[in-house]
Amino acid sequence: MHLPEIDRYAHLKSPLHSWDPRVKLVSISCLILSIVLLPNLLLASLGFTLVIVLTFISRIPFSFVLMHLRWVLLFILFFFVVMPLTVPGERIVELNFMTISYEGIELASLIALRAIGAALLIFPMIGTMRFDLTIKALQKLNVPNKFVQMVMFTYRYIFVFLEELRRMFVAARARTFRKGTNVHTLKIVSNLIGMLFIRSFERTQRIYNAMASRGYNGDLKTLDEFELCKKDFLKAFIVIAMAVILHLAPLQ
Repeated sequence: MHLPEIDRYAHLKSPLHSWDPRVKLVSISCLILSIVLLPNLLLASLGFTLVIVLTFISRIPFSFVLMHLRWVLLFILFFFVVMPLTVPGERIVELNFMTISYEGIELASLIALRAIGAALLIFPMIGTMRFDLTIKALQKLNVPNKFVQMVMFTYRYIFVFLEELRRMFVAARARTFRKGTNVHTLKIVSNLIGMLFIRSFERTQRIYNAMASRGYNGDLKTLDEFELCKKDFLKAFIVIAMAVILHLAPLQ
């Protein structure tokens, strides 16, 4: 089964790949916060340009990025449909049954640039390091351990359960099951989902026993150790400075 691994290109070489994971998480998180708080379209455009530059520097293929952004883009499209019709302001198009306002288009564009920019920054932040290093960096930053463990296990086993569900549907089709808009299909699908929950519960007990037998105590153990250097702080200073400048620029 194909898994949408966000760290598929963690093996590449770039200034972001060589950045200390702890400093990278903090710095780019500050930039994400700055992007989503930008007050107008001009600043949002500058911030979005900065995001594109960082994504380009990360060397992660844009085809990979766009493939995983398609649902975000689909969600944002909804704003361009609703806001021009509902936000009052200067009328661009006026018909008997609807009115399109300039302010509505401007607000939809602002939200789109903020949302896409924030989503794009996930790839330079997390896609440039292995997922286990991301988890370890979160632990080093004193993120609550229970939250870190939930993220780790969710990411790992959601794909296992999706594969289990796929195999169950394959088995059902082998027994002449065909999807349709009827009560029989609803009954079969409900039974399959119920069986998935049962298998998931049984698997959790086996996973716990297997990890306990290997000495698991709630902490992620890796052979990689983090070492800070001057370049890490320089990169952090540049990114955080750009995040601050976006809000201090005289373009309000």
